[in-house]
Amino acid sequence: MEKSSVPPHRVTQLLADWSGGNDAALAELTPLIYEELQRLAHHFMEGQRPDHTLQTTALVNEAYLRLADQTNPNWQSRAHFFAVAARAMRQILVSYARSSRAQKRGGGRARIELDEAAILSPEQSKEIVDLHEALERLGTLDSRKAQVVELKFFGGLNYDEIAEVLKIARMTVRRDWEFARVWLYTELHSVD
Repeated sequence: MEKSSVPPHRVTQLLADWSGGNDAALAELTPLIYEELQRLAHHFMEGQRPDHTLQTTALVNEAYLRLADQTNPNWQSRAHFFAVAARAMRQILVSYARSSRAQKRGGGRARIELDEAAILSPEQSKEIVDLHEALERLGTLDSRKAQVVELKFFGGLNYDEIAEVLKIARMTVRRDWEFARVWLYTELHSVD
């Protein structure tokens, strides 16, 4: 995965300026944020089967709109911003998967309009909802480990960035990730 050529401190500075009410900072930040959100969405899509139909552009656009619509953003750093972006992407994917599954069952709830091409297969919808539910269970046992998974899997953050967001040691992040991966694998592959 190719990293952005924009220095992280520049993004952090623009986020701080935007938090301070500087609209010009948002204008300069927008293409940089969008580029990074594309990277995160591609990171997520790397883990999907080759036959997936979810378009990364639809996911990025929806996440960007949610993030840019913040009335009083208080971004502490680049890593903090992308942690929030990871959570937004997760929520979008889970909402869309649940809506898609409800439609398949004839549910009457309104469909989330990401994009006509952003349709998840029934298997993908189930996988996303199952992962979300497993993460919720992990969160009740150990919220930090669930946050590490969310930041790494949905946010594409590396160990150092996760350590910065959670204010813990890099080694702790690594141990939490290894434990959570095994726990989630067991949880998702157990026979009911």
